[in-house]
Amino acid sequence: MEQTLEAAHGLFAERGYAAVTMDEIAAAIGVTKPLLYNYFGNKERLYIACMERAGDSLLATIAGAVGKTENPGDALGAGVRAFFGFLDTDRAAWAVLFDETLPHGGEVFDRVAEYRGRIAELVSGSLLAQLPDHRRGAAKTEIEALSTALLGAAEALARWWLRTEAIGAEDAAELLVSTVEPGIRERSNPTPTSTSKSPQGGNTPK
Repeated sequence: MEQTLEAAHGLFAERGYAAVTMDEIAAAIGVTKPLLYNYFGNKERLYIACMERAGDSLLATIAGAVGKTENPGDALGAGVRAFFGFLDTDRAAWAVLFDETLPHGGEVFDRVAEYRGRIAELVSGSLLAQLPDHRRGAAKTEIEALSTALLGAAEALARWWLRTEAIGAEDAAELLVSTVEPGIRERSNPTPTSTSKSPQGGNTPK
C-alpha cells in the first residue's frame, strides 16, 4: 500500500492528475491493474489518498507554526512563512494538493475544496483565538473573509514563484507578509478613536 501511494504520488506530482493512468501506476509498482483497482476502487480514490497525505502534512505544518504565536499579526506571518516553507521543501505534495488539471466537479474536486477550506479555517481560527473574547463575535466575519483572501493570494503567489523562481521562497513569503501583516496588526490593536466600516455597513471598533 505504501509503495503504491509513493509511486502514484510521484506520478501525479510530476504530470498532473489528468495525464496519469492506472495502467502507468500499476506498471510503476509492478502489479496488475485489477489489483490496483481492488485496493483503491478507481483513480479518483487513489488520488484522494495521495492528496490526503499532502493536505494533512500542510495543515500540520501551518498549525505548528501559528500555534506558537501570541497575536494575530504574528500568527499571519508564521502561517504564510510555514506555507512557503512547506512548498519549498515538498513540491510534490504541493503539486498534488493544488493540481490545476483536476476536474471541476466530482469527489476529487470536493475533497480538495474541503482541504482548502480547512486551511482557511485554521488561519481564521488562529487569528480569532488571539483576540480578546469580547471582540471575537464582531470580528468573526471579517477575519473569515480576510483568511480566504489571504489563502487565495498565497496560492497565486506560490504558483508565480514556482513558475519563475525569480526570488527565493522566503522572499516570496516576506513579500506577502509585509504587504498584509500591517493591516492585520492595525485592525487587531484598536485605538480609542479608531473605527471602521463593518461588512454590514455599520461602524465597528477596530
